Amino acid sequence: MYDNITGLQLSQRFHETYIAPRLSTIIPKLSYASALIGPGSEVLGFDTQMSRDHDWGPRVLIFLQESDVSRRDAVWEALTKEASATFNGFPLHVDQTIVTTIPAYYGRRLGISPVSVSEGLDLLDWLVIPSQTLAELTGGAVFRDDFGELTVVRDHLRYYPQEVWLFLMASVWNRIGQEEHLMPRAGFAGDELGAALIASRLIRDVMSLCFLIERRYAPYPKWFGTAFRQLACANELLPYLTAAQQAIEWREREQALSASYQIVARIHNELQLTEPIEAKAHCFFDRPFSVIGGNRFSDALVSKIEDSSLRKLAAYRFGGIDQISDNTDFRAIPERSQSPSGATNPLRAFLERLQ
Repeated sequence: MYDNITGLQLSQRFHETYIAPRLSTIIPKLSYASALIGPGSEVLGFDTQMSRDHDWGPRVLIFLQESDVSRRDAVWEALTKEASATFNGFPLHVDQTIVTTIPAYYGRRLGISPVSVSEGLDLLDWLVIPSQTLAELTGGAVFRDDFGELTVVRDHLRYYPQEVWLFLMASVWNRIGQEEHLMPRAGFAGDELGAALIASRLIRDVMSLCFLIERRYAPYPKWFGTAFRQLACANELLPYLTAAQQAIEWREREQALSASYQIVARIHNELQLTEPIEAKAHCFFDRPFSVIGGNRFSDALVSKIEDSSLRKLAAYRFGGIDQISDNTDFRAIPERSQSPSGATNPLRAFLERLQ
């Protein structure tokens, strides 16, 4: 009966027919928020039948107000007492239900002090939070929010502030500008494998730029291509990106990448964030290599940044944590290094030293 149910649908049903009735009966005056957010393919809407073999099933996070933290044990008992082993035919692990507060949970996941969650993130904080984490914390669904705090926090995190957005796009354009001529140079030298590797990096950069342009948080690699296909520009770009990825010879890659650059350049101009920039590919100096000149778009975007800290960082233009590294453990540093005292995490400290 429930073979086609998604994880989000199952969790909403779990909240409506299990969580809410129990809490309203046992603790009738309790104010709380509940949601399905955080890690899990179902939060991003990408879960399939295969997702069910681990860490999948009916689950809800319960958020209490700070004044009600002392009632956590009572909430826990209300949810776990005489709990069934299954829910709608799926294993139920209600003992794993997280009961916490919004500042504590979001502070840990974001790698900042709990107090900062309600006060808002500094611009530098945004640069050390992986886009996957932001997607997890703004995705899923809120089932109940009696005191409104969860909705406020999610709205605040909905997307990067304007200045951070400009900085990140400038950084990706800069990456393209640094490597767009390297792919044909490697191919011209007879290194087709090296050229293919560089092309893959450039394809990822183009796709990353598209997520930024359309103001969507890019998920981690497993769902990167799936989420990209949902973007408005995907239908136009996919044939060229696929051709560049599958090309056998560097000239084919160059033609496909050149077409991709010109499409994204045109879309950049349509945003009207900068003065119009010529969106036509041209030769790299006197060499017969087609490039778009990514640095031109990067410079134009940086010129629109007014925040002094970001303007100083723009001298390096290595972007945020997603541009700096794709190492999973490295990206997890902010969350692991967060402390109750609000001590600055090492990545944030590094950015501050560069100013």
